[in-house]
Amino acid sequence: MPSSRRGPRSVAAHLMWWQALVVLAVVAVGAVLAGVDARRDAERSAGERASAVAETVADAPEVLAAATGDLDDAARTAALQPFAERVRAETGTSFVVVMAPDGTRWTHPDPAQVGGTYLGSRAAALAGGRVLETYTGTLGPSVRAVVPVRAAGPGGAESGPVVALVSAGISVAAVGREVARDVHVVAVAGGAVLVLALGGSYLVARRARRLTLGLAGPELARMFTYYDTVLRSVREGLLLVDPGGRVQLVNAEARRLLDLPDADDDVVGRPVAQLPLPAALVRLLTADDEAADEVLLTTRRVLVASVRAARAPGVGPDGGAVGAGTRTDATSATGAVAGRVVTLRDRTDLLALTDELETTRSLAEALRSQAHEFSNRLHTVVQLVEMGRVDEAVDLAVDELAEAQALTDHVVGAVDEPVVAALLLGASARAGERGVELVVAAGSALDEGALERTGTPVRDVLTVLGNLLDNAVDAAATARDASDGGSGGGALVEVHLGLDAEGLAVEVSDSGRGLSAEEAGAAFRRGWSTKDDGRRLHGRGLGLALVGQTVERLGGRVEVDRSVLGGARFRVLLPAQVAPEGRRAAL
Repeated sequence: MPSSRRGPRSVAAHLMWWQALVVLAVVAVGAVLAGVDARRDAERSAGERASAVAETVADAPEVLAAATGDLDDAARTAALQPFAERVRAETGTSFVVVMAPDGTRWTHPDPAQVGGTYLGSRAAALAGGRVLETYTGTLGPSVRAVVPVRAAGPGGAESGPVVALVSAGISVAAVGREVARDVHVVAVAGGAVLVLALGGSYLVARRARRLTLGLAGPELARMFTYYDTVLRSVREGLLLVDPGGRVQLVNAEARRLLDLPDADDDVVGRPVAQLPLPAALVRLLTADDEAADEVLLTTRRVLVASVRAARAPGVGPDGGAVGAGTRTDATSATGAVAGRVVTLRDRTDLLALTDELETTRSLAEALRSQAHEFSNRLHTVVQLVEMGRVDEAVDLAVDELAEAQALTDHVVGAVDEPVVAALLLGASARAGERGVELVVAAGSALDEGALERTGTPVRDVLTVLGNLLDNAVDAAATARDASDGGSGGGALVEVHLGLDAEGLAVEVSDSGRGLSAEEAGAAFRRGWSTKDDGRRLHGRGLGLALVGQTVERLGGRVEVDRSVLGGARFRVLLPAQVAPEGRRAAL
């Protein structure tokens, strides 16, 4: 049975609920404040109305006549009670009371209270002022005003003595009913605001849910921690770019492989076209196609790059939802492209080892073939001896030894540097297997220790010379096979080695078809080749590119033109890597 336990709420849900609580609290506080303010306004309005009614009654001629006339209290009540009740009814007040200065009531809404003493403050009114207060009287709590009634004096009505008092009031219950009406309006408005706010919170939460893929806060924090750790600690170089081609993340290994600055401000956020990246990598990052195991050449390294589009799960190209219920399907082919991810692996050392392995294998095959031939020739010599033809056997053995020694003497005589000499002997053997003659040109000279004195790395010399020789042998053999079907000879490769004032000069010529000016310009670009054998990492189009990379890194130069043999001539200059003083001291 599936578990009924629910997982943690998503960030969007938390956001919606917190927004709802905040909005509810704001609306509630606003409603309370609005209610308090409405009650204060209602009480102030009630006081103003009561004051206006009391002053109007105090100014009425009927009240002044009754108060100053020679009448007893019963007569005054009879004269003023109808008038006071009529005013109360017309003004909507709770009571209108006319009283003597000592507080004896002449009028009251309750006839039983007539003749009693007024409950409330009168001092300010007796002094000619006004009383405005909330007080609990015979009719309950009320907002009331008390004003004086003055007789005419020498200076006018305002200067005469106080002959009576008038009080008008509005009950607190009536004030409450007015406040209730105002609060009802506030509550309706607050409810509308709450509904709108909750609707807005839901829309924001829905958008947040799509942006966060419905993940909960701990999941996002854990995912960020893991992803950040993985991206920055993996052995491969990682480079992340957004759809606009701006770098969003580059780990330490990618910085090392691509020789990028260590500061994030110098890399992150910048377009890839503005960074010192190989042109081939920039093309991969700005293209729409994905790539796998593409070989890239930098000035110092051979890299294998794979490019994959990063697609946002749950969001289609048109912004609609995709793959509902798949929360982390970051590889969905239907999601909108959120950027591109590049993984880089260093294959420089591996490629060097592969070259050495292929050289060793070629030498082994050549030695195996020669061993087979020598075995046949040895059997021939033995048979000649057994046949009693000793002189012929000796002559045959001496001829074979002289031919082998001649090649070794020719190479070693011109090139004393042992590693380079071994490379030439192996290349000569491989070329011979393909019917190509490899010769060391007259005037070649490379004494033992020359590479050490000039500071030229042996590996770089092997890379340049080995790839030039392989390319020349291929060109010579291919041209020979194309011209006579491979039945004839004439395939020749010539190599010249020497030191000049600038450094080590390497020149390789072949009898192939040669290169046009356009082909010569493209020959050192990765992937260019006149042949196609289907190989990838160490296939066609890489050898000359490695030569160009090495020459550029060492600060040398390479020239391509037509050789006297009819094919191409490659001349490479590898400048000395040590100071002239050090070179003179070594020499």
